[in-house]
Amino acid sequence: MQFLKSNNSSSHKCFFSGLTREQIVSLELEEIDTTYLRGDLIFREGTYPKSLFVVYRGAVKVHKYGDNGKEQITRLAQPGDLLGYRALLGNQPYKANATALQETKVFKIPGKSFINLLKTNADFSFKVMELLSDDLKHAEDKLLNMAQKSVREKIAETLVLLYEKFGLDESSAINSKLTRKEIGDIAGTTTESTIRTISDFNKENIVQINGKKLIVNDINLLKNELHNKIA
Repeated sequence: MQFLKSNNSSSHKCFFSGLTREQIVSLELEEIDTTYLRGDLIFREGTYPKSLFVVYRGAVKVHKYGDNGKEQITRLAQPGDLLGYRALLGNQPYKANATALQETKVFKIPGKSFINLLKTNADFSFKVMELLSDDLKHAEDKLLNMAQKSVREKIAETLVLLYEKFGLDESSAINSKLTRKEIGDIAGTTTESTIRTISDFNKENIVQINGKKLIVNDINLLKNELHNKIA
């Protein structure tokens, strides 16, 4: 239970922190014994949810495939983040897959317990509404990015996202094990364009390539790529 109040995810730390001990108990939080390894599915598109999930350790990508088979990563989840809440609230099948990006553990909250708390706690319900509103804004921004931003801007924005969401490891590299393909799947670009753009950033000393790792030399230089568009 302490996990719900002390995780490192700023959005969901706030999301759960207003709950009393009794309310947290009422969620019937259950740790899943399974340890998901990289590439393991947590849930599959088209199946119906009975519970929602809270990431306890690791990282998860929410993704789907287009008619041409190209993967699109729509969201990244880290410890404290919720998975599957939109399908559960809408009583609909999952619209995407959730797959572990590294060794991952999750907790499960029965759907009935989650809905009951929504019905009895106005503050909690409002936070869920804010969460859904943020999702809608993110989707709108994604459409705008695809229509108006260059490949360079899309990759810069994705690297900033990874930097802010996962932080840095002991070597000062972005603490994420995403491949170049997965970075491109988030940005909505091809793998080839992603590799070429990151190589350009390396030549310009914006980032440093260290094997598969990416060291951000100056986060402000990456952010400037976005500000230049606005200017």
